[in-house]
Amino acid sequence: MKKRLLGLTLALSLSWSGSAMAAQNTYNWIDGGKKVEMKNIVSIDLDPSLVMLNAEDTIKLSKEAHDIPSGREIGSVYPKDDTQNWEVIFEYNETGHIKDDEKKKIDANAILKSYKKGTEEANKDKQPGDRIYVTGWDVEPFYDEKTHNLSWSLKLEDEKKQPFLNYNVRLLTRQGTVSVILVSDPEHLEADRKVLNEKILPKLEVKAGQKYEEFDASKDKTAEYGLSALILGGAGLVAAKKVGLLATIALFGKKFFVLILAALGGIGALVKRLFRRKQQESETQQPSAVQPPSDQQGETPAQ
Repeated sequence: MKKRLLGLTLALSLSWSGSAMAAQNTYNWIDGGKKVEMKNIVSIDLDPSLVMLNAEDTIKLSKEAHDIPSGREIGSVYPKDDTQNWEVIFEYNETGHIKDDEKKKIDANAILKSYKKGTEEANKDKQPGDRIYVTGWDVEPFYDEKTHNLSWSLKLEDEKKQPFLNYNVRLLTRQGTVSVILVSDPEHLEADRKVLNEKILPKLEVKAGQKYEEFDASKDKTAEYGLSALILGGAGLVAAKKVGLLATIALFGKKFFVLILAALGGIGALVKRLFRRKQQESETQQPSAVQPPSDQQGETPAQ
């Protein structure tokens, strides 16, 4: 029975360096058991069973994994347990204040149709092996009015019918959104999502002065789109609130499809990460579970 690696970072580091010590020293680990601040926007009370990378190291990891970082990364979290193999990436986007007046009228069917058409059109310009397809909802878009969380999960597959999931949470703040992106696979999604819902999301706290309800219309910028357009990529979809999602497709044509694909949050890169991860697992024989060095207790900035 194969032994899974301690998160993607250690998998990559072990693969390149060949030594556990080098893997430990490659990144500046933040050990769990303390509160960690990200970009002075949000903090997380990091569970002792987890470790974290700051914004700089998260971007560094993305580049070394041959992915293209968005530039909005503010941190990432990984499990210590070597029987778990997932990652959670945090990003912050200063969109302006997004009004939630669409909370009871999100059209999941129209959004899904937009995603399907968008990826099919974008695939025409992609090389074989890089194409992905949206097959349906894993979790339909849901907005929690109390926590101001918008979440959804798309089912996707590659050209070999290999299934993947794109699970997203957007935490609305006074002037933007914090994205929480879970990288997992269908086999382990339920267990990994349980960790996300029990050990990560409840421990996130928007800092005072940045909370959604602290919006000040007299001086804060307001986004020109709402919840539905946020799911579909946000910027560039301003017309969606005026002419409707399907009409927007007809209006913008192929340019709209590019935005749809971008809204998947770099899912192509995440799919490739999962492929690399599985390959490294099969090639690595009985890797050691490396524990990141412990830090002193207290609030630690992630940047």
